[in-house]
Amino acid sequence: MGSERMEMRKRQMSAAQETTSSAQAQHGTGNRGSNACCFCWCCCCSCSCLTVRNRDEEQARRSSQELRAEGIPYCEECPTPTLEEVNAWAQSFDKLMLTPAGRNAFREFLRTEFSEENMLFWMACEDLKKESNKSIIEEKARLIYEDYISILSPKEVSLDSRVREVINRNMLEPSQHTFDDAQLQIYTLMHRDSYPRFMNSAIYKDLLRSLSEKSVET
Repeated sequence: MGSERMEMRKRQMSAAQETTSSAQAQHGTGNRGSNACCFCWCCCCSCSCLTVRNRDEEQARRSSQELRAEGIPYCEECPTPTLEEVNAWAQSFDKLMLTPAGRNAFREFLRTEFSEENMLFWMACEDLKKESNKSIIEEKARLIYEDYISILSPKEVSLDSRVREVINRNMLEPSQHTFDDAQLQIYTLMHRDSYPRFMNSAIYKDLLRSLSEKSVET
């Protein structure tokens, strides 16, 4: 009888030890799991969630760099303008801005006045309007903001406070038309301020004279 009680007590103690060991093991696993990432139970720096996050960040950086690299060229490709086209530029600012050759000549003049950023911003907005991919629209809008709207940018364009407020609201959900008000304001500025001086500049007059001479020769 005594031996049976001792045997039963040994079994109970053994069962209790197994239960305690099991609970400790589960607790240890639970603690490890609480520090684990969403893809693996380990906490090492090379786990898959960090790899995915790093890859996404790298793709975003690469996307920004590629978009900047694919930005506005120094000079738009276009054939040499005709005398008729160059004469038409004097009729209106709209006609000047309609042709790549007109924009190139005007940009060259703006460089001499250190205000080329106005044309670059206008052209970037035109490029944004042609985009349909939502992620690219958002990225291009961000780059335009950083390059031409931010007060920290050396290429910041001159905009009033009302237009800046509109842009800041639009940037919450960027679209092809995020900068429409700003683009119109800069277009008007170039029309009223820079265009008259361009028409009286050596750049325009020399181009007009050169084409006129070639026309006489032919």
